[in-house]
Amino acid sequence: MSDTHQPTDTLHLGQQSALPASPQEAKLDYPANPRPDALYLVRFAAPEFTSLCPVTGAPDFAHLVIDYAPGQTIVESKSLKLFLGSFRNHNGFHEDVTVGIGQRLADEMKPRWLRIGGYWYPRGGIPIDVFWQTGTPPEGLWVPEQGVAGYRGRG
Repeated sequence: MSDTHQPTDTLHLGQQSALPASPQEAKLDYPANPRPDALYLVRFAAPEFTSLCPVTGAPDFAHLVIDYAPGQTIVESKSLKLFLGSFRNHNGFHEDVTVGIGQRLADEMKPRWLRIGGYWYPRGGIPIDVFWQTGTPPEGLWVPEQGVAGYRGRG
């Protein structure tokens, strides 16, 4: 589990940061939530996410959508971009990659609620979409659709 950092003690924000060699080496920053008493949703979309097939080593591409309702911390976007970028050399099945990203964020950030949608582009003619969430969204949280079209020129 990664250490939590205050906004003035971030590893990446305002600093030169190299792309981590692997997801395990990636360090995510979790500054304090600036609105801890407000119930709100944060969305990150990564339409050009890449990892590698664990069998062939060929690249797999996905459009990831991560939605979360912050608790006491938020995830700093540069550290998240570096973490997601570290998957470009990572071998993993779509299910393992998608759920693993969601679980790591949930375990480390401890949001009120989190969900991830992994909309994977087809290989072998079949797109695979993977969804995971921590549970039922808190009452009163506005949770919009993730906005990724079913496969037919997904973009």
